[in-house]
Order: sequence, then C-alpha cells, then structure tokens
Amino acid sequence: MSVKQVMERNRGSLLDDQDLVKRVLGGDTNAFSTIIKDTEQLVASIVFKMISNPEERKDVSQDIYLKSFHKLNSFKFQSKLSTWIAQIAFNTCKSFLEKKKTISLDMTLFSSHDTSGVLNSIQFRGDIFQNETENNIYNKELSAILTVLINELPVLYKTLITLYHQEELSYTEIAQITDLPEGTVKNYLFRARKALRDNLMQKNKRNILWPVNTLAR
Repeated sequence: MSVKQVMERNRGSLLDDQDLVKRVLGGDTNAFSTIIKDTEQLVASIVFKMISNPEERKDVSQDIYLKSFHKLNSFKFQSKLSTWIAQIAFNTCKSFLEKKKTISLDMTLFSSHDTSGVLNSIQFRGDIFQNETENNIYNKELSAILTVLINELPVLYKTLITLYHQEELSYTEIAQITDLPEGTVKNYLFRARKALRDNLMQKNKRNILWPVNTLAR
C-alpha cells in the first residue's frame, strides 16, 4: 500500500471516528454499540492475553467499555479511536493485575490460543517436506509447540506479540496503547521472538529457519 493510500485510509478512519463520537455524545446509543463491535476483537485480544480467569475477563471487559463511554468526551482524535480504547484496555488490565499484588505484569503468564501471526514469520526449507499433507501436519505440530512456548513468555511480551503479529498494529500504535517508547516496543518484540526462536530450535528436531529480518523488525 502506498503512502498516499495509507494517508487516505487514516483520514477516512478519522472522519468515521469523529462521526461516531459525535453521535454517541449526542445520545445515540446505537453509535456506541457500533464502537464496541468495531473494537471488541482488539480489546478481547488484550484482555485474554493479560487476564487468565474467565469471570475476571468479563468484569474487566465491562469496566473497559464503561471507562471508554464516560471518557469519550475527552478523546482528542490524536490517534484512531480503536487505539485509544485499546490503551484503556491495556491500562485497565495492568491496573487489575497490579491490584492483585501477587502478580507482576512483567512476569505473569497467560494463555494464548492464536499463534498464526508468529507462525507466518517462520520460513521452512523447501526440501523438508515430501508433500502438502506432510507440510500441513508439520504446521499443526509447530503451532501446538508455539502455543506452549508463548505461554512461557512474560505477559507483556505476549501482549506485544499479539498486537503486532495477530492484530497487525504498527510500532507507533503499540507504543500509544502501552505507553512505551517505540524503541522499547521494538526491543521487547525482538527479545520475545528471539526467545521463541531459541526455545523452538531446542524443542524441535526438524530444520527450521527463522529469518534474520523478522528478528530485526
């Protein structure tokens, strides 16, 4: 996508955001339902990666959208509305974990069920597989292994991997959501992918090539 296309898309998103916010502030509850529908996947990705208990996830998710609704008049359109709500989601989850006191954000583990983004970052040697069936079986095995390995990462690393690989957000957007410097986001993602690569190479006997440019991104 060209720079012009990206700018046009972002400008269109901003206009949509402005319209939705204006309608919500004007009392249109259906408009806020639209906002929830447009952002629920991103919010769920954050909540599910940071909060392990299903009941607590429900409470935290409700809290996120209540905060978003009550703070909507303070939204200044300095980012996409979805990014702003994702920031509320991240901070709400972070505060929830910190209030539990026994849990540290940087060390807590949580479940991960979607490794497709990370899986797509791995390249295979063309001479490993005899046919497509064998390739598909191996991809399933690899996905299962990655799920286990991702579960061993600190919660912040897992969240960053999800936002970058699964939700396909930019470094800038992730930095806005997590309130981390962009360089820190890149550094943490590098460390997380390196840890996955090293553990994967140790656990898997087949010859897998993890591209250098992926680690450098």
